[in-house]
Amino acid sequence: MENYFDKQFELRYFEMNKFGEASPTTILTLLEETAADHCYSIDYGLYDLIDQNIGWVLVSGIMNMERYPTYKEKITIRTWLSSYSTVRGIRENIIYDEEGNIIGTAKGLWIFFDVKRRRPVGIFDEIKESWSSCNEESVNYNVVKKIAAIETAKYVKDFNVNQFDVDMNEHVSNLRYLQWSLESVPDEVIENYYLHSLEGRFTGEAHYGDSIRSLTENDENENSFVHTIKAQNNDQVCVTARSLWKRRVN
Repeated sequence: MENYFDKQFELRYFEMNKFGEASPTTILTLLEETAADHCYSIDYGLYDLIDQNIGWVLVSGIMNMERYPTYKEKITIRTWLSSYSTVRGIRENIIYDEEGNIIGTAKGLWIFFDVKRRRPVGIFDEIKESWSSCNEESVNYNVVKKIAAIETAKYVKDFNVNQFDVDMNEHVSNLRYLQWSLESVPDEVIENYYLHSLEGRFTGEAHYGDSIRSLTENDENENSFVHTIKAQNNDQVCVTARSLWKRRVN
């Protein structure tokens, strides 16, 4: 493998859940931090881009975790771009523990985005040249496939979009959507299972002041669920997702 970028993290106390392991939100946060540092390493940091009204927006992706790291454990996230088009790139990720074992993988489809005009723009040639690419995949997954929205659900929770739910691209962050999706998963699952796989697709934007509904319904497989996040103000579907859970081993 070549043209990759590595970043090491030591898991901190406030990143733990009540089971003493990193939460799914923590892992997604670290994946995004690694991507941000990959941008910074080639002098196209996210704050430099936003000064030009440009940002990277996650469109769809998947995260698989065999286990979640614990307090003070050191992990390394390796990331690279496996392909580009004019306006989008596919980012691959592998998560290693201290012994070099793979404990997680992730893949995301990112769009280069004009924040003010709210539309994709061409990726700068300098970014493509600096990052280059490696056609090796971290996970075999079609990031452009659709996940059908659900209209009704057995498990429902409502939220309001607050100031701190909005990111630098002026819409609700994908991390907040993850939290809202998991909040409507049944308590029995949260208490006895861990999130093994999450795939999602972002189809609309929610903004400060919107009312949000999180819908979760049993999928066809055991301990698997489908999720939809809607902005109730205009009945717009913002996110569709699917999750798979595995039983905790004490």
